[in-house]
Amino acid sequence: MNRRAFLALAATAAVLPRATELLAAQDARLSARSTGPKERIAPGLHKLGLGEDRDGVLYVPKSYQPDKPMPLAIMLHGAGNRAQGMEYTHALGEEFGVILLVPDSRNPRTWDALLGAFGSDVQFIDAALAYTFARCAIDTKRLAVGGFSDGASYALSLGLGNGDVFSRIIAFSPGFIPPVTMRGKPRVFVSHGTQDQVLPIDDTSRRIVPGLKARGYDVTYREFEGPHRVPPTIARDGFEWFVRG
Repeated sequence: MNRRAFLALAATAAVLPRATELLAAQDARLSARSTGPKERIAPGLHKLGLGEDRDGVLYVPKSYQPDKPMPLAIMLHGAGNRAQGMEYTHALGEEFGVILLVPDSRNPRTWDALLGAFGSDVQFIDAALAYTFARCAIDTKRLAVGGFSDGASYALSLGLGNGDVFSRIIAFSPGFIPPVTMRGKPRVFVSHGTQDQVLPIDDTSRRIVPGLKARGYDVTYREFEGPHRVPPTIARDGFEWFVRG
């Protein structure tokens, strides 16, 4: 089966109402919960220090104040990349007052579920989330998980599997939704370029979005003329939707 055919099958199977009869759903449960920070952290960019070669960063906006909880967004990079690939979100974190947790995938290729099963990435993100909760005052009613490309696919699955934790999912040009045991009803933002040659829109978002809506999810969808990327205006729309929507 070629990549195009696989994506078409996966996108359809992972979002239709009877998805669990087509592909076995997996659990991607996160256990970290905020009980208030126990340490102080200064605004700026901080290495997580939780991994060796592959780690990640925590970005705390200059406007952060320990007595005023801020929204938090976990942002996930695309295939073959790492946290640096999401640096463009730092300015948006500053503009909208959002703390950003940006981990590296454990495998240099991509996120675990896209390679077959949830595992080490869920564990690392859980540890990184606990690290963040221990240092930052977080508005737990405004937690988001998002990403680009493979990171967007993973964010959709992780967000749907932890929809009682995340209130929002931001998916920039996703490919499909790895099957997951769904919880809660987070709101979803999806964007995709009409000239995307990496993850063609007809095989991906134009299947994902109707499938999510059919399952009762509130989805905001943006198509734009362009290739496989995140235009600045689309990125800004996603963050504005998260904070002000």
